[in-house]
Parts: sequence; structure tokens; C-alpha cells
Amino acid sequence: MPSLPPTSHQPQPYTGPSKAEVLALRREFLNPGLFLYYKEPLMLVEGKMQYVWDETGRRYLDGIGGIVTVSVGHCHPQVVAAANRQQALLPHSTTIYLQPNIAQYAAKLAAKMPGKLKVCYFVNSGSEANDLAVMMARLYTGNYDVIALRNGYHGGNASGMGLTAQSNWKFNVPHSFGVHHAVSPYPYRGTFGSDDPDAGRKYAHDVRDLIETATPGKIAGFIAESIQGVGGFVVFPDGYLAEAYRHVRAAGGVCIADEVQTGFGRTGTHYWGFETQGVVPDIVTLAKGIGNGAPLAAVITTPEIAAVMTEKVHFNTFGGNPVVSAIGQAVLEVIENEKLQANSLALGAHLLSGLERLKARHPIIGDVRGRGLMLGIEFVKDRTTKEPGREECARVVERARELGLLLGKGGMWGQTIRLAPPMCLTKADADFILAVLDEAIGGG
Repeated sequence: MPSLPPTSHQPQPYTGPSKAEVLALRREFLNPGLFLYYKEPLMLVEGKMQYVWDETGRRYLDGIGGIVTVSVGHCHPQVVAAANRQQALLPHSTTIYLQPNIAQYAAKLAAKMPGKLKVCYFVNSGSEANDLAVMMARLYTGNYDVIALRNGYHGGNASGMGLTAQSNWKFNVPHSFGVHHAVSPYPYRGTFGSDDPDAGRKYAHDVRDLIETATPGKIAGFIAESIQGVGGFVVFPDGYLAEAYRHVRAAGGVCIADEVQTGFGRTGTHYWGFETQGVVPDIVTLAKGIGNGAPLAAVITTPEIAAVMTEKVHFNTFGGNPVVSAIGQAVLEVIENEKLQANSLALGAHLLSGLERLKARHPIIGDVRGRGLMLGIEFVKDRTTKEPGREECARVVERARELGLLLGKGGMWGQTIRLAPPMCLTKADADFILAVLDEAIGGG
């Protein structure tokens, strides 16, 4: 059985309510729409860097980073210290007053962006960020129709569900009106495979066709994750976003990059996921890893687009408050000082190479893909038919948990493992991940 790499951290003894008591409270007082990830519920009570502990003191390697949220490590000491310092001074101050943290953080975050992407608006979640981005696009262009992608995910609020094209993740909300969904540029399952050097341009034709046939010919914008997250870490073929952006801008629209899961160096080669496609969007949305688990999100755009927000009174009560702004600055500093982007590149390549070897040994693996520490393992019942291996994926995720590794699931049918650990991962951790996957996939 694979063994977790050693750690010097000693978890605090847990003295709170039992797992059974917490489960009973949850069932009585929390919304029943909330779901649990494992057949046997897992209760986590402490975290340190890439590891988490349950109430019994058992340690797990967090291979999904709290759903791609923990970027620099659970309870990173520099991030915790920044939050504590500000919490003791002034935890809240709305943007109707001057406060140094939000201004300094905006300057540092904008400095990471290319071109004219220099104006920040802070909110609390990715759902809020995408909602605001679409509103900005509609106000700026004077158009209404928006194009999103099938297999995409953009949030749990009404407008985010309208953009999302996965029935498992959306209710029948009226905000779908005016949203059109283009074919996902999905090389493994789409019409044009990874062996087609012109696949990106061909997939983008559907964006052009939608504009010509399903909209008034003028659109407000186009929104896409730089790598599809909930959809199973689908990496677009080269040139896709450049060609799609060309069609969108020709129709009067603006281009929105959803960087909620791909940003902050996780892809390894670049700081932002959209840079891997060689494009510069007009609006960028950020969340999850931006605050390493804190409720922080942002919309970043150009001065021209941002100016539309002066037409009415508009502000966000908690967006960019002093505590989360301090946390955001600390996250940027840790990524740079600890060279976490380079670490993501090196360990991502190591993991992807290992996953390719596992694919060669295990026929239920149909595809492995990804960039940096954002990797997908897609399961199939048969490689020829590509019938989704939903049950196979679920079995592997359950077995990996038993062996000490927490993984994510995704894909239209829940057939893909999502591997996105905190970027402080070590080579020993990566080797543990590969060993666990090998045993779990092999049925051990």
C-alpha cells in the first residue's frame, strides 16, 4: 500500500462533535440540495499546506485543492499572518471610504495582467464575478446576446446557471434567455481530434455560425473558461480562443476569460490560462485560488469598459474588504517568492508523464490531459466506443480516498478525475499520487 510522504506538522487533538452528530445537524438544518462527495462522509477538521486531517487524526493528501481553491497551501503561515494582522486592526470597510489594502492589492493584481486590463472590481465569488462581467459586456456594447460553451460551468447563481451548459448543474432559470452555447472544443470527444492541427479554427466556426444564425448578428460577448473545469479539465486545441475572439469582436462583442480555476500560475507555463492560447481578453474573472480559500473574487477589465459602471450607483458591501485584500496580496507574494508557478510546471510534467504510463497499463483510461497542476484522467468502458466510465471513475475516487488521496470528479457524465492539488506539492507527493492511482485503478 502506498505511504504518504512524512510531514513535521502535528494536528491539534479534535474535541468537537462527532461525525455522526455533525451529519445529523447538517441533515436537519442545512439545505438538502447540498451533496456529500463520498459514500462514507468525510469530515475534515484541520489543514496544513497540501495535507488535511479528519476528526480521527488521519491525514490525506488534498489532490483537488478544496475544488481548485487552495492555491498556495492550506493555512499557509504567511497568508494566515496577513489575515490575522488585518483582522485585529479593521476587518471591514466598504469602498465608500478610502482603505489602503484594496488599492494596493488592485495595483499588484493589475500589474500581473497584460495590455489594458488594469481596472479591478472586487466581489466575493466566481458566480458574482461572472454575473458582473456579463452585465458589463451588455452595458458596454449595447447588445444582449451572449455566447458560452457547452460543457462549461460559470457559477451557481441564476445568471451563472444561464451561462452553464451542464444540466446536472443548473435549474430551469429564465436567465438562459439570450445565451447561446457553442460546441465545446473537446479534442477527445469532439469532431476534430488532437491529431488535427487546424482543430482550433474548425471548432471556432461554430461561434461564427451561432452569431450568424441564432443571434441578431451583434452580440454582447463570449465567455469561456481558459480550460474547462467542472467539464473535466478540457484543454482547448491551439488557436481556438484566438479565432473565436476574432469572430466575437467582428460582431461587436467583448471577450470574457473565466480564470476561476486556471489562474495564478497553475498551468505552469503561464500565469493566466488565456495566455496559453496567445490571446488577451477584454474582461477577466478571478476567484477560488485568488484568496487561497477566502471569499475573494475579482473582475478585471479595461478603463473603457469599466467606465460603464459610473452610469449608476453600484458597489459591493464586502468585495475587497481589508482582510481579503491582505490575503490576496499575501497569495501573490507567496506564489512569487516560493516559485510556485515553476513548481506547477515541473511537477505537472512529472505527473502527466506518469499518467501516460498508467494509461498504457489500464484500458479503462481513455484520455489524460492538462497543463501544469491541472490534470484530467478520463475513464471509459471501451476505448473504441468511448462510452463514459462513470462507475469506473467513482470507484477509483472512492478507493483513492481509502488509500489517503482526495480527488475531484468532473465531466458531463462524472467520468473524469480532476487532479489539481495545492501548488506547494512535492515530488514525493506526486509519486504518491501516481502510486495510489495505479493501485486504485487496478482494483487493489
